[in-house]
Amino acid sequence: MLAFAGNSLLTRAALRDSGIDAASFTGVRLAAGALTLWLLLRVQSETVRGNWRSGLTLFAYAAAFSYAYLSLDAGAGALLLFGAVQLTMALAGWRQGERLGSMQTLGLLAAMGGLVVLLLPGSTAPPMLGALLMIGSGIAWGFYSLLGRGGSSPLAVTAGNFIYSLPFALVLALAFHAQLEWSAAGILYAVLAGGLTSGIGYAMWYTAIRGLGAFQAASVQLSVPVIAALGGALLLAEPLTLRLMVVSLIVLGGIALMLRPRAARQ
Repeated sequence: MLAFAGNSLLTRAALRDSGIDAASFTGVRLAAGALTLWLLLRVQSETVRGNWRSGLTLFAYAAAFSYAYLSLDAGAGALLLFGAVQLTMALAGWRQGERLGSMQTLGLLAAMGGLVVLLLPGSTAPPMLGALLMIGSGIAWGFYSLLGRGGSSPLAVTAGNFIYSLPFALVLALAFHAQLEWSAAGILYAVLAGGLTSGIGYAMWYTAIRGLGAFQAASVQLSVPVIAALGGALLLAEPLTLRLMVVSLIVLGGIALMLRPRAARQ
């Protein structure tokens, strides 16, 4: 979850401060992730896997994510992203027959209630276009996570998915070639986001998600907006309020309740 929050912080910092455009950031991020994971596979003598469907959903997530952060703060963006992820994966879990127990229901309500409190009037509402893009990004990430639950080799699958996403990123760059802008700082942020917090972080997530149900996988990701908001306050000078700190405790407590039933069975 720290890697996911790092994506929000690096992307917002790059697109707010460095001068790189969203299409270029998306392409460099995905290329850096693909290269990092391919090198790790070479060291372990594994074969690249993945598929076009997962590559497309990964690209859709990354592209919408970048364009959304042209206007959203890190904390607000992460909140919208993982709210959409939670809904997508919870609905998928319900369709697959997963049901919430009483403690899980209480935890989900607490976590979602905390996020609602964070959005109540008193803070600046996020721009509508940016909010819609981030919600779309969250839906794409939810499907990407669900597609990865059956993977046999998380590192190989993630590497393949990054490679499969590159043609889509190239098409995006060609479509907006007149608007491409580069900077050394922006490229550095994109490389860090792609190689570290995306490539390696997603491989770790693909490993973890195989031991979680769809409801639980969706719920644990609700910690990301809290981490991103706190990181935004410390690193990007975004506001840190008492309400934010209280909501952080509510959300994390709700996640603990969501995960408690599975921990009790182990």
